[in-house]
Amino acid sequence: MNVLEAIKKRKSYRDVFKKEPVPREDLREILEAGTAAPSGCNLQTTQFIAVDEPELVKKIGEIYGRAWAMTAPAAILVLTKYTMAPSGASYHIQDYSAAAENILLAITAKGYATTWIEGQILGRRAEEIGRLLGVPEDMQVVLYLPVGIPEKPFKSVARLPFEKRAWFNRYGED
Repeated sequence: MNVLEAIKKRKSYRDVFKKEPVPREDLREILEAGTAAPSGCNLQTTQFIAVDEPELVKKIGEIYGRAWAMTAPAAILVLTKYTMAPSGASYHIQDYSAAAENILLAITAKGYATTWIEGQILGRRAEEIGRLLGVPEDMQVVLYLPVGIPEKPFKSVARLPFEKRAWFNRYGED
C-alpha cells in the first residue's frame, strides 16, 4: 500500500479487536515510522513504548476505562517532554503529532486498526499509565493507541467535501 492509499484508508477504530497478536517485528516497524517523523530543531522530543504483554495491554485499557480497548492485543504509547528550542519555543506538540500521524499510517498500511486517544487520558490516567510502564518523571504520556486487527467493520464517518476545506490561491475560491 502506498502512502496516499494509507492516508485515504486510515480511519479511527473504537471497537473490539481480534485476539490475534501483533508480531513484535510489526510493532518495531510501526515505531520506526514514528521515529522517522520530523522534529522541531531536530530536538527529537518524542519517545515511544510498544506494549505486547497481554496483562499490561489489558491494564492500560482498564486505566483508559473502555471495555473495547481491553481487547487490543497491543498498544503504543507516545511520550514527550516540554523542551525549549533555541527560538524560545517548544515544538513538542508538533513533534508528537507528526510522529503519531506516521504511526497511524504505518498501522493502517500493515492492516491493523487503532484510534488516537489523547484528551481522555491526560492528567491522572496518563500519569497512572506512565507509572505502570516506568516512564521517567520528566516525560509525559500524551497518546494511547490500542492496536490490533478489527473484529468488526469500520464505522463510516462523514467528511466534508474537498471544496469546503481546501482551495487554490485564495480562501474559498476554486
